[in-house]
Amino acid sequence: MRALVFDGKLKYLTDYPIPRPASNEALIRITCAGICNTDIEITRGYMGFRGIPGHEFVGIVEKCEKKDLTGKRVVGEINIGCGNCLYCRNRLQNHCSNRSVLGILNRNGVFAEYTTLPVKNLHKAPDSVSDEEAVFVEPLAAAYEILEQATISSSDKVCVLGDGKLGLLVAQVIATTGSNLFAVGKHPEKLSILDKAGIKTKLSADFKEREFDMVIDCTGSPSGMETALRIVKPRGTIVLKTTIAKRGRIDLNQIVINEITLIGSRCGPFPAAIKAIKSKKIDLYPLISKVFSLKEGIKAFQYASKKALKVIIKVD
Repeated sequence: MRALVFDGKLKYLTDYPIPRPASNEALIRITCAGICNTDIEITRGYMGFRGIPGHEFVGIVEKCEKKDLTGKRVVGEINIGCGNCLYCRNRLQNHCSNRSVLGILNRNGVFAEYTTLPVKNLHKAPDSVSDEEAVFVEPLAAAYEILEQATISSSDKVCVLGDGKLGLLVAQVIATTGSNLFAVGKHPEKLSILDKAGIKTKLSADFKEREFDMVIDCTGSPSGMETALRIVKPRGTIVLKTTIAKRGRIDLNQIVINEITLIGSRCGPFPAAIKAIKSKKIDLYPLISKVFSLKEGIKAFQYASKKALKVIIKVD
């Protein structure tokens, strides 16, 4: 099969073996996949990954033991636990010590014609949701995870740092809480997407004091945490969404002195994301910068690395 493979360098291959699904897994023909900042960081050494990257996808089930899924269009949760440990038994497979993660850790991903995933990880994509929209289910679920981890009220003042793909999704999700929300970024053309949605934006975090009850770091930069610590109130909350290959140092003393609650936030609830996309609650098409074919995958990565928004790879 055709695939993008990273072995220290990203390559386009035409003779990669088609994966064989294990018991209780499905063979999925990929139709559309999205390039995430995590995928770009992988090509810079993040997680030491080798293989086929990619974890945001929609595809069609070609083979599985669950017959009612065969031929259906699906999206999939990316963490695969061992199924036996304490975390897996308590429905926390995202934190299984022996887990694999689609296209990120010990498992080939979706920048290819085919992938495999456990049937229990799959969710049907509604007919009213396009392939381009369905690609956003996984990152949008990550945005909704914040609402699973923290309570945000209409009286809270919240700042989302970063105007990349995730930052724009997170800002739209947080806006549904009715909180006093600001989104901070460096690119007027990206922030204009939020302006049109009625979300207040700023081109820099030059706030004069510690004024936010919650700051959400989606910058993809080591400096994001430093900014968050500077503008969050004492006893406020910082939600960290950024994953990068190289991190800078942070002053942990500030967290102690100002009694800051720090929340790491990763993958999230697919049903909430699918519901939001189906209801058109979140506007996704403005986030799509460009679409490439799988054969153009290396060029797609180069384009995505230039601070583009969502770059989509069509597998045809």
